Amino acid sequence: MINILLAGGLSLLFVMVAMPRYIRFLTARQYGQFVREDGPKQHLTKRGTPTMGGLVIVVAVVLAYFLSHLILWKPISISAVLLLGLTVALAFLGFLDDWAKISKERSLGLTARGKLVGQFLIGGTFAVLALSFPDERGLRPATQFVSFLRDVPWLFLPFFLAVIWILFLTMAWSNAVNLTDGLDGLAAGSATLVFAAYAVINIWQFNQWCSRTSTAGPRCYEVRDPHDLAVVALALAGACFGFLWWNAKPAKIFMGDTGSLALGGALAGLSVMTRTELLLVVLGFLFVMEVGSVALQVAYFKSTGGKRIFKMSPIHHHFELLGWQEVTVVIRFWIICGLCVALGIGIFYAEWVVTQ
Repeated sequence: MINILLAGGLSLLFVMVAMPRYIRFLTARQYGQFVREDGPKQHLTKRGTPTMGGLVIVVAVVLAYFLSHLILWKPISISAVLLLGLTVALAFLGFLDDWAKISKERSLGLTARGKLVGQFLIGGTFAVLALSFPDERGLRPATQFVSFLRDVPWLFLPFFLAVIWILFLTMAWSNAVNLTDGLDGLAAGSATLVFAAYAVINIWQFNQWCSRTSTAGPRCYEVRDPHDLAVVALALAGACFGFLWWNAKPAKIFMGDTGSLALGGALAGLSVMTRTELLLVVLGFLFVMEVGSVALQVAYFKSTGGKRIFKMSPIHHHFELLGWQEVTVVIRFWIICGLCVALGIGIFYAEWVVTQ
């Protein structure tokens, strides 16, 4: 537990200390955000706000993980390394996208095809590696089962389909968080709640871990490295929470694609490694709602020849155009996220209690 708390505290501290210096660095070089001309008009005032704040978040998480292990002389695990690798790789892809926007001085960065190819390569590599590296009990970081609260026995996938499934999750969640990152503090605050939930889930799985043969019960969890995953999860929560200090309205910096793609990938990786892939739909329903609103808008627009369901998608812009203040939208969406997280943790715990 000390390792988990230390990592969360270190990542929070690093972001709080490093972010103002990073903001001054970006401001001096005029590395600012470019805003969509067709978006809500009040967002035009955000033009020029420093972006790529996700770089500090990711660096903080990586440093917090390794420093906490070094201080307490704890061994690192393959699961945590793979999760951090996925997060860093997607952060690099997002950085390329953000840098393209800054260098070209427009709101569009990499092409949609270029971004999807990058996500495909990163997600596919993660999927193959996560299905490798068995421990002495034969457990791998990921399995070939589709999971809800545990692996579902009758939803076993051949290796190739398992890779496709994990790849789909990685791309879906990274894009979902990316689409949610449109209002000051919305993505960072929501991600803090979901990562904190995963820290709780991993701690519970560690306490009821099948590998702890002395205390393992009949419904123990067949997972790999739950304690170390809790370290990464709380480091992510701490970094996002610290980022909120600077990202709350009026935002002094945006996380950019550097942060949103990385955080979405981290959510996908945690769901795969904790065997809670479908539970993440409940925990992260706010992100599902955001990406779903875009999918519905596009499908309805094409099928009706130009009609719209929402005034604008993602759905947070719809409420802005209805006249809601940005802060109101963000706080109410945080409440929705908090309720979904509470429901998800409740479902997770209830399954263990009922099956005892």
